[in-house]
Amino acid sequence: MRILLVKTSSLGDVIHTLPAVTDAARALPGIRFDWVVEEAFAEIPAWHPAVERVIPVALRRWRKHPFASATRMEWKAFRAALGTTSYDFVLDAQGLIKSAWLAVKAHAPVHGLGFRSAREPLASLAYAHRHTVPWGRHGVRRVRELFAASFGYPLPEDAGGEDDGASHADASAYGLDRARIPAIAGVADTAGDALRLVFLHGTTWPAKHWPENYWRELARLAVRAGWDIRLPWGSGEEHERAQRIAKGIDRVRVLPRLPLAGLVAELIAATACVAVDTGLGHLAAALDVPALSLFGPTNPALTGAWGHRQRRFATDFPCAPCLRKTCPLRSSAAATLGAPAPPFALDAPCFTRVTPARVWEILGSMR
Repeated sequence: MRILLVKTSSLGDVIHTLPAVTDAARALPGIRFDWVVEEAFAEIPAWHPAVERVIPVALRRWRKHPFASATRMEWKAFRAALGTTSYDFVLDAQGLIKSAWLAVKAHAPVHGLGFRSAREPLASLAYAHRHTVPWGRHGVRRVRELFAASFGYPLPEDAGGEDDGASHADASAYGLDRARIPAIAGVADTAGDALRLVFLHGTTWPAKHWPENYWRELARLAVRAGWDIRLPWGSGEEHERAQRIAKGIDRVRVLPRLPLAGLVAELIAATACVAVDTGLGHLAAALDVPALSLFGPTNPALTGAWGHRQRRFATDFPCAPCLRKTCPLRSSAAATLGAPAPPFALDAPCFTRVTPARVWEILGSMR
């Protein structure tokens, strides 16, 4: 059976799809997937042995210059790539209008989420087969339910409950084959050697950022206990933040800008990671690297890092999770709602409940 899978972005959503691909490969031996994915994440599907071919798209880039000759040529090449293979059916695992638009280009029956299940309900009008998957569940479970309904096999027992989706996680559920990742050839886990902690500090929403003062205090606690700290970054803003976090603290190193495979090598070599709600935290989970993820305005039960060596520390602030990209409250409001007023302004006052001391305590319990 040959399936075209459409799941283009984001990094976390792509990684959340991997356990469903593993489920299908276990339930239907011999099944092969071609995967349509945004070019920035094209390396990841290729690391799964059930994925035969990765077909990159560049919707994020194309929409900036939709009428450019380069865009037209790349779109033509994408259409040609779809036309080289006959598929049993197409599975749109994203549920967006843009993903449905891509899915129908393969000229095969399309499975996808139903009107009340899709993130953009109108996308379901493009599907020949629509499946109901309830909201209020972890992203990994929702994709696994969609796959199970589309292929007609029972949902695996390790799919997780509605509370967090991770309590019964199978260490092999993501299915990544490390032999397919050239950048980590010869990289060994260092859990028994030097203690190395990676800070995954970059994220998209302003309200999801853990305060820099907190990162610095956590770095001091870790260094005093004999740990080395590594700070990756992916943009100029993240680079500046990493430099501020590392400034004046021994054994804290800001890494050079790394491609995705280079970041994988750093994660594999880490004893543990601390992450905000970010795609790289999900990547650590997929690689089975112990990680503690910190949540303020977002809900870990829906989007938290999923895996048996993953821990989530969510604030108990009165208004969390609010799912706001920016917070209308500031330090003074935080004190009004019962949180200790920090000595600096916060984009998300809810993180006053997620202190470096408590994060360090939880990290110690993970080893």
